Amino acid sequence: MSLGNRLALWILCLPLAVLALAAILALHQDAQWRKSALKERLTTAAELQAPRFGEALAAADDARLERLGQQLLELDEIRHLGIHDTAGKALLSLGSRSEPFTPPSATQRQLDSEGDIWRLILPLAAPSDRSDAAPAGWMTLDIDTRRLTLAFYRHLASAGLGLLVIGLLLFVIGATLGRRLDGRLQDASEALHRLAKGSHHTALDTEQGSPELDRLARRINALGTALEASRDDMQRQIEQTTAELQESMETIEIKNIELDLAHRRALEASRVKSEFLASMSHEIRTPLNGIVGFCRLLGRSRLEPRQREWLDQVQVACDNLLALVNDVLDFSRLEAGRLELERTDIDMVTLVDEVLGLQAPLAHQKHLELLGLVYDDVPRSLRGDPLRIRQVLTNLVHNALKFTESGEVIVRVMVEAQTTDGRTTLQISVSDTGIGLTPEQQRELFQAFRQATPGHSRQYGGSGLGLAISRQLVEQMGGEIRVDSEPGQGSTFTITLPLESRGDGMPAPERLFAGERIALLEPHAPTRFALHHLLSGLGARVVETSQLGADDPPPTLAVAALPSPLTPEAQQQWQARLSACRHPVLLLVNASPLELPEITLPEHSEMLCKPLARQPLADALRRLVDHINQPAQVTQSTQLLVVDDNASNRRLLREMLARPGLIVAEAASGEEALALAESEHFDLVLMDIRMPGMDGIETTRALRRLGGSWSRCPVIAVTAHALEPDRQRLCDAGLQDVLIKPVDGRQLETLLHRHLSGWPPSEPHESDVAAGVSPASESLDVVDMALGTRLANGSESLARELLEELVRSLPESERAIRDALAGDDEEALLDAVHSLNGACRYCGAPELALIAETLETRLRSRGMAAVDGLVAALFDAMERVLEWHALENGAQPSSTTMASANSASSESDR
Repeated sequence: MSLGNRLALWILCLPLAVLALAAILALHQDAQWRKSALKERLTTAAELQAPRFGEALAAADDARLERLGQQLLELDEIRHLGIHDTAGKALLSLGSRSEPFTPPSATQRQLDSEGDIWRLILPLAAPSDRSDAAPAGWMTLDIDTRRLTLAFYRHLASAGLGLLVIGLLLFVIGATLGRRLDGRLQDASEALHRLAKGSHHTALDTEQGSPELDRLARRINALGTALEASRDDMQRQIEQTTAELQESMETIEIKNIELDLAHRRALEASRVKSEFLASMSHEIRTPLNGIVGFCRLLGRSRLEPRQREWLDQVQVACDNLLALVNDVLDFSRLEAGRLELERTDIDMVTLVDEVLGLQAPLAHQKHLELLGLVYDDVPRSLRGDPLRIRQVLTNLVHNALKFTESGEVIVRVMVEAQTTDGRTTLQISVSDTGIGLTPEQQRELFQAFRQATPGHSRQYGGSGLGLAISRQLVEQMGGEIRVDSEPGQGSTFTITLPLESRGDGMPAPERLFAGERIALLEPHAPTRFALHHLLSGLGARVVETSQLGADDPPPTLAVAALPSPLTPEAQQQWQARLSACRHPVLLLVNASPLELPEITLPEHSEMLCKPLARQPLADALRRLVDHINQPAQVTQSTQLLVVDDNASNRRLLREMLARPGLIVAEAASGEEALALAESEHFDLVLMDIRMPGMDGIETTRALRRLGGSWSRCPVIAVTAHALEPDRQRLCDAGLQDVLIKPVDGRQLETLLHRHLSGWPPSEPHESDVAAGVSPASESLDVVDMALGTRLANGSESLARELLEELVRSLPESERAIRDALAGDDEEALLDAVHSLNGACRYCGAPELALIAETLETRLRSRGMAAVDGLVAALFDAMERVLEWHALENGAQPSSTTMASANSASSESDR
């Protein structure tokens, strides 16, 4: 609503409201006055006639009563007149019909003025000298007041009509003034709008009679003049600024072009760096694989002790170099944001056990206690990236062991928080009793290529990338990592990691015991606490003791830990105590399986290596319980399945596994292994990965789908190539571990000890203890029967049979390689080379074995474009093996055995 309309409303409404209020008050006062006058007039007239009515009533003169009544009825307002005796009986009734009369209790005049008909009641007294004499009767008058009401409404209508006329006049005046005010304000508004839009200003009229509006018009005109002046000045500044901006834009355009060129150069440099890192990683790994292969072959030959020591140093250097290459690659991928995380199932108990198992040799070497504690509230089924969690945890545990000379390293996994939407935040801590860190060292600890002090890299080794990679991995997984440490007091690295959870905490352990007493002798307090908790959960009544065999009565079973290091004197004392024991003993040793002390255990006793994995410990306890409950029962034999398409590999593994109580079955393909699995049970499977038809991964998945014991049966991959991505792929497929070809006896024993509780140690072969008799040859031989005998687990006859099988397979291998080269089929070439590589690893043909391994590595890393020279060298080596075999057997080499190296080279070029 405009200001003019509001002004018109005020001019109209305010006076009308005042006049209406005054009129109403006047009319109300007039009505009250008229009612009061009517009441006074009629009451006076009735009272003046009342004595006469009293005399006529006393004289019983009806005619006079009627005459007097007719006189009162002549008054316009009196509607009815009634004369009643003292009992209320009507003696005279004149006028219109009236309501019944009831004599009042009082003897005074009464007037009922409610409604339009009033009733006046007067006592009629007889003539008497007494003033308080009782009335002789009553007179009632019904008075009609509707004329007063009609008069009030007539006056009200007249007042309303007058107010209407006045209101119309006020409306005309207000509307006129409002239109004039709105017009002036509209002109001012339009002028301001034009000024806001920057249009030309038209001066307003300043002589229209209203001082206020004229003043407003003058101010608007002044504003318009000032704005026009300001606009002109601004236009000049804009033109000047535009010219300067144009120059700046030209400069910026030049800079943008330079920045774009620099950005492209940076992208190209980044791409070149990434390609360089990827290429160099394979380029470095390829000669390293060759060096490792030569070292393994050289290690199987006869070396002097000093030469073997040098060889061990070379192997350590190779391992360190490979670790450095892997760290640099991981750091590069993290910086580039190309590291993708997986979301698969995680079992924290298994993961921690695997990490500690891999780091156990270093703990054994330094005689450190290595312990993993996964609390019971940790969900059994979590989802995340187990590979990266394992990488971070491995790095932290390895660092803790590296910087700790005595004491312990403990890994703890507990729940920090749980939400209703299935999210669980784990707190993983790795604490040690090592050298500790100062606050300054802690602030720089997670930076790349930084170590606590410059001397650490020389004293302890390492590149300084591990913790930087760990921090970035943890942050990429949504967690955080921190360190608490004091110099000389050790360190604690703590990770908080959010994961998806699919279930409650770990299931209650199977109750193996029914309250049997178990003696626990463990000097390390945290390990003793963990074992006490675990054994109690299994249903045992644990009795902690400080000396084996000191309990009376003797316990059902004893769990005891040997001190580390174990001196000869202590070993003799323990042997005496163990010999005196009358119950089985589960002996815990802080040493690797190949370094177990020569101690004779009581009957049905077992020996486990620290750190203790939960499942092998439970399995060992279960076997001991079975022996205790059924002492006469014969222990069931262990059954292993070897799956490999190469007969030589199967035969060699069978010979290496041969020992009492072990049954080894063989399968030449995945289909054959699956058929055996449907009818027999096996405790462990050694699975070749690259096989025709169903490969090792497909076979493993098919075995897992059988369910039952196959869902948890350990399946070990036996392959010649297993980089970290390959290991993760194999673990995702359901395989538990990886065994690298050529299979090393000690590596095989370690693996079997890890996955088969109570695995008996193998007896050393003569070839193992006779190494070092003669110095190594200057170069690799075409055929080395001493090496073949060593590779064949000490059996010379087996070595010769494996060599014969290799020689028979060489023509077929040559045809397969040539066909793959002719058809440019990289996959077929890799299959043929892989098969040849596996066949010659155990046959005492070191030259051919090394070339085949190098060729396979080159194929996997760089493809067919980088194998030309190696293919020719491979054919030459194969021909030399055939020539040696022919000469060894007193025959001439067959013309159909091998083609020339030049032919091979030309084939590969095509």
